[in-house]
Amino acid sequence: MRLVITGGHFSPAQCVIEALPQDSQVFFIGRKSSFEGDKSPTLEYQTIKSLNIPFIDLPSGRFQRKFTIRTIPSLIKLPYGFGKSITILRKIRPDVVLGFGGYVSLPVSLAAYFLKIPVVIHEQTLQVGVSNKIIAMWAKMICVSWNSSKDFFPGKNVIVTGNPVRKEIIEAANTDKKPDESIIYITGGSTGSHFINSLIERSVEKLLGRYSVIHQTGDSKKFNDFERLQELKKTLPADLAKKYRIEKFIESKEAGIVLQKATLVVGRAGMNTVTELIFLKKPCFLIPLPIAAKGEQHQNAFFIKELGLGEIMEQDELSVENFISKIDYMMSSIDKYRLSPESENLIEKKAAAHIVSVVEDVARKKK
Repeated sequence: MRLVITGGHFSPAQCVIEALPQDSQVFFIGRKSSFEGDKSPTLEYQTIKSLNIPFIDLPSGRFQRKFTIRTIPSLIKLPYGFGKSITILRKIRPDVVLGFGGYVSLPVSLAAYFLKIPVVIHEQTLQVGVSNKIIAMWAKMICVSWNSSKDFFPGKNVIVTGNPVRKEIIEAANTDKKPDESIIYITGGSTGSHFINSLIERSVEKLLGRYSVIHQTGDSKKFNDFERLQELKKTLPADLAKKYRIEKFIESKEAGIVLQKATLVVGRAGMNTVTELIFLKKPCFLIPLPIAAKGEQHQNAFFIKELGLGEIMEQDELSVENFISKIDYMMSSIDKYRLSPESENLIEKKAAAHIVSVVEDVARKKK
């Protein structure tokens, strides 16, 4: 089976790649850099290259949520992205295109439709992303992560597969290792979060007086957060500096270990992050991304709060003082953050394998 995988949600895509039969031929169409104007290589690019899978960079445009100096150039790239996708797919001639949402998946999936290549999509969120809502009009199969998502695709071929969880996370959940009571893991996701990095920059010395901190910053060349925080670490007293670990990325092979070791996770509320936190039953303090489409991250954050695992605060309400206060409160009462018994099996362990079976079935029907 020749398969093209595309989309902005890389974690479930990686899980599916790992679950594919060994004789599968995989090509990945994605974004080599995270944002317009920022040439930092994405985690998806670095990971795909390390797996020796062909990575095709597609500099397509997207509909931006606010007007900037890059809005017009981005819109101009939309037809280019479609034309480029036509050329790429004609060359690869895949049996199926599998999309994981995001602006890159739209031109690729549209090109597949024009070339009569079947499309399968996977929706991670509790509702539906803009790109997947459009692509659903011609997709052969729609895989969703949650029962609540089915209602957004009336009359379509929808199947609940669950949201894939990385094997490293599953392995971590199966260990009997208990969290270190002093460790806080801070992450802004694969691209990092400048707001969270700046907040930690102002509060890290106070945090280190009480806890050890593992901090994943991302690799933005626009803000240079990693480099700036590395310099800050050099100015800290030795006893505090040794408790502060800074990384641009936490590689997948170590992600499960880090999450399992941490008593508390501080981060954004993307659905893949939320899925892994629920799977590991990990207490968390979430700061939803304000500009996330349709308030998606707010919905995700409230979902995990209702399950009993976390607390939420808006970023425009956060100061160093109330951030430290909230962390101290959660760490001192960590045992109250537990999943209810009825939520214990909310995450499907075999989601990736389920998606693979759907793709294989669509490929067989094409032949």
